Amino acid sequence: MAELKSLAKDTAIYGVSSIVGRFLNYLLVPLYTVVLPAASGGYGVVSNVYAYTALILVLLTFGMETGFFRFANKSGENPEKVYANTLLFVGGLSLVFVALCIIFLHPISAFLGYPDHPDYVGMMVLVVALDSFQCIPFAYLRYKKRPIKFAAIKLFNIIGNICLNLFFLLLCPWLDAQGYDWVSSFYNPNYLVGYIFASNLIMSAVQMFFFSSELRGFSYRIDWGLMKKMITYSFPILIFGLVGILNQTIDKMIYPFLFDERQEGLVQLGIYSATSKVALVMAMFTQAFRYAYEPFVFGKTKDADNRKVYAAAMKYFFIFSLLAFLAVMGYMDILKYMVASDYWEGLGVVAIVMGAEIFKGIYFNLSFWYKLTDETRWGAYFSLIGCIVILVLNVCLVPRYGYVASAWASVAGYGVITLLSYVIGQKKYPVSYPLKEMAVYLILAVVLFALYHAVEIPNVVLRLIYRTLLILVFVAYIVKKDLPLKSIPIINRFVK
Repeated sequence: MAELKSLAKDTAIYGVSSIVGRFLNYLLVPLYTVVLPAASGGYGVVSNVYAYTALILVLLTFGMETGFFRFANKSGENPEKVYANTLLFVGGLSLVFVALCIIFLHPISAFLGYPDHPDYVGMMVLVVALDSFQCIPFAYLRYKKRPIKFAAIKLFNIIGNICLNLFFLLLCPWLDAQGYDWVSSFYNPNYLVGYIFASNLIMSAVQMFFFSSELRGFSYRIDWGLMKKMITYSFPILIFGLVGILNQTIDKMIYPFLFDERQEGLVQLGIYSATSKVALVMAMFTQAFRYAYEPFVFGKTKDADNRKVYAAAMKYFFIFSLLAFLAVMGYMDILKYMVASDYWEGLGVVAIVMGAEIFKGIYFNLSFWYKLTDETRWGAYFSLIGCIVILVLNVCLVPRYGYVASAWASVAGYGVITLLSYVIGQKKYPVSYPLKEMAVYLILAVVLFALYHAVEIPNVVLRLIYRTLLILVFVAYIVKKDLPLKSIPIINRFVK
């Protein structure tokens, strides 16, 4: 239980940067959807470009985050040497990537569909190179169990990015409208999408200065023997990482090509991407858990009771994922204001997207078995299967059914690989997960969700009160079965 409390503590601290930070960042979505109307397709451009950068980020980190944790915790290896070699590899790969992209910037921009805006592509090339390199110092902070500095840097980056976006997208237009001529020397009212990318680039560059202590005091020499072992271990992780991120972004990458008119694809993509952001609670919880869980898993490999701890962690993750689902869907009348009203037509996909996020989180919890047994090729197999399912369903169904098909394709893709990972994992590294207890929570959540819609309540306030009571039923069950109040820090002081 002490280990789970430690995991919960780290998850909470990482959550400051992940949950709170991403929530602050997602506050930009209302701004983007206001200044970039749905019909303009501007938000579709942003989503499309960021989908490509997410893919490249995985490519440049090369699975070395997980590789670093594996070898830094491996008996006989020097953690500082492992870290230095990881920095050299990822940094070198990023430099080569930037050089090639700058040389072929115009052909790449034309291929992606932005021949008139190579500046968009150029800025994001620099952003993704900086971010990929910075992933390693961030991993080092996690290894050293320094979640506070980790969270502080993440929050600074996010708050700075928000401020720059507000400056370019709100303050500058206002100053320009008020007749301040000096603003026109650097501000173009028709370049709003470009300012979003420029803000990101500025903050990624500034963030580098915060890693000065993590980049000094090491012997930057390549240990070719160690490097070969790390590449061998990390390459399958790279493959399933690439395919895994494709699972998340392939729809956003191919949307402009699935419609007869590229502009229509961008409009559809903008609506889908914006409304999917309403499911941010699930995505942020999963990310915060991941930051704490990966070093936790590798650190527990030598403990005799590790499998029991893994099983308990899975159960609690599942429970709180369902709670997050009920909360988001219960307060949709409030959360829908995260996007402008002309995007509301896409709110029907939120529940589906959250279902996909739950499967994604369960799959991540299951994935440790092939990492601990050094059989990372299985991750590549699973990710490839999931990607094929998602890609085929998108190509076949999106032109006919639109973005709703994309949401269901994600559920299908992650559902398939979750089932495969569980079945094969139980043969390779069996863990006794409390499936019956988890099933009870699932049934209860489904029943409560159905009751949301079974009773028609026209008054918004009364509807929110009704749904809050249903959510409290789920919370009460959690407290009764698995999380008594006396076990919760601070609260236990008032409970005998």
